[in-house]
Amino acid sequence: MIRWADVIHLTAVYSPPTIPTLLLCKLFRKPVVWSVRGALQRWQGSTRTLPKKIWERLSDALCGEDRVVLHVTAEEEGRVSRERIKNARIAVIPNGVDIPPSNGAREWRPGKQLRLLFLGRLHPIKGIENLLRAIRQLDPATSLSICGSGNKQYENSLKSLVDELSLSDRVRFCGAVSGEEKEKQFCGADICVVPSFSENFGMVVAEALATGVPVIASKGSPWSEIEKHACGLWVDNDPQSLKEAINRISESSLASMGRNGREWMEQEFTWPSIARRMNEVYRGLALKFPRA
Repeated sequence: MIRWADVIHLTAVYSPPTIPTLLLCKLFRKPVVWSVRGALQRWQGSTRTLPKKIWERLSDALCGEDRVVLHVTAEEEGRVSRERIKNARIAVIPNGVDIPPSNGAREWRPGKQLRLLFLGRLHPIKGIENLLRAIRQLDPATSLSICGSGNKQYENSLKSLVDELSLSDRVRFCGAVSGEEKEKQFCGADICVVPSFSENFGMVVAEALATGVPVIASKGSPWSEIEKHACGLWVDNDPQSLKEAINRISESSLASMGRNGREWMEQEFTWPSIARRMNEVYRGLALKFPRA
């Protein structure tokens, strides 16, 4: 298949097919688009860093000749990835998002329950403990729905923390959601909170904004522009910063912020525009390295 192809698109980094694929592409001088999906980024809880470093050096040695383009979804991911894989070019192309029908997000007013949503994998990198500790300091009318699944032991530790913080009447674990149930969660939320220590993209941010839900995203995510587009806040992910951000955003017009976020997604993140950008990368490589 590699002999047959004009361009090979490789996904994943620390995966058994990665090095054999890069080796064969080098032998046959085939161009590669390599979507690293945040794997080359690190955070304080990163594990197996030495084996990963060895793997990266082997992979890097198989790149070169301007044949390999690292596909990243944000500038920061590109910067970090380039430090680890030096013999490749960078193409920053974000993920696309479907734009659902408007959910007619309501305007929240003081005295009403403020509904927060976390949606994602249950994993320590997501910073959920910090969000729970922030909730503990907020008005009792603030609720949080946690949608996602993960390691059972870790999920139980989160539930234990909820009990320890006396939040069982304000925090609800909904399990993994998709399709219509996922849409319902967005439609039933006033604010989506993404408190991660590290995100290469953070698909949930784009999905929330496309649905008209304002977002509080941590500085571990590449979403600083949510403040420029007036559709959310980009803050540190410690409990105090999250608490202050939730209080601050609740004083704004959530409906207006929701509209701003949706318009931004429509302008820059629809799948046709993302597909055109990826197609340009494919065609550029195919022209530069024509089939023998």
